[in-house]
Amino acid sequence: MSNQIMGAVILGLIYGQMVLGVYISFRILKIPDLTVDGSIVLGMSTCAMITKAGHPFLALPAAAAAGVAAGAFTGLLQTKVKIPSILAGILTMTGLYSINLHIQGVSPNVSLLGSDTIFQLAIDRFPEMDKNVTRIIVSAVMIVLLLLLVIWFFKTRLGLFIRTTGDNEDMVRASSIHADRMKLIALSFSNGLVGLSGAVYSHYMGYADVTAGSGTVVSGFASVIIGEAVIGFLLMVAGLFSKEVRNMKGSVTTGFVAAVVGSVSYRVIVALAINTNILPSHFLKLITVAIIIIALAIGPARDWIVAASNRRRREKENA
Repeated sequence: MSNQIMGAVILGLIYGQMVLGVYISFRILKIPDLTVDGSIVLGMSTCAMITKAGHPFLALPAAAAAGVAAGAFTGLLQTKVKIPSILAGILTMTGLYSINLHIQGVSPNVSLLGSDTIFQLAIDRFPEMDKNVTRIIVSAVMIVLLLLLVIWFFKTRLGLFIRTTGDNEDMVRASSIHADRMKLIALSFSNGLVGLSGAVYSHYMGYADVTAGSGTVVSGFASVIIGEAVIGFLLMVAGLFSKEVRNMKGSVTTGFVAAVVGSVSYRVIVALAINTNILPSHFLKLITVAIIIIALAIGPARDWIVAASNRRRREKENA
């Protein structure tokens, strides 16, 4: 595996934590939460400053807690101030720019050069192992543990209430469940994952930058859509041989696994697209938009093909 692909896999696993958060807001709550672009940088900034103070492990939960606070603020804007979800996310994201800059001591970027990070500590602990392999193992262990936690949470009673709120808010309110509270908890949890992703990213890259979050939510949407397409295709093929596998398509477990698979797939696709030299590296955001458009077009294209096939079959039967 080339270094570029290995780097893409590492980034995919790290950003997978962010994509899990995006999946919660985008697919479960049915809310496009733009707070993500700010909360991921909040996680980076918080983590970087605490890591520089000599506490790399404490920096991770602190960054997650900062993300929770950002998500809670967006949730309060939506539920208490009654600001539309997209505008609430934009307001929080915009305000976080100043907060992140303040956290970093009014410096646009903070270097972790010379500071201990979770990746460097792991590399020092296993010096005989390839550095990229060590980074992949650390990232994979973290994403698997988080994936298990998220799946477990959304199968609890509280998680079920949140899922129901996203599916049918009117029914939830009629059932005496506090829908606004469910939104607040979900957005807080979602951005907590995003903040943690930013923290791990800063440890991997060795710096925090206040502009690093630009376009994060778009890449998160792309990852979710790609993951659903990939897992959907695999389940469709496997479903030809097993009815049980076919019934897994709409489960919450499948959705979260698809989010992580999509995160890694997206990063690998981008790396391959850039390394082919067909487009220069500054076309990254254009590539992202193209990937989203193609992924979104798969569903309508499939429906059109099926409808055309059924129409031709009926014409043959009537002939």
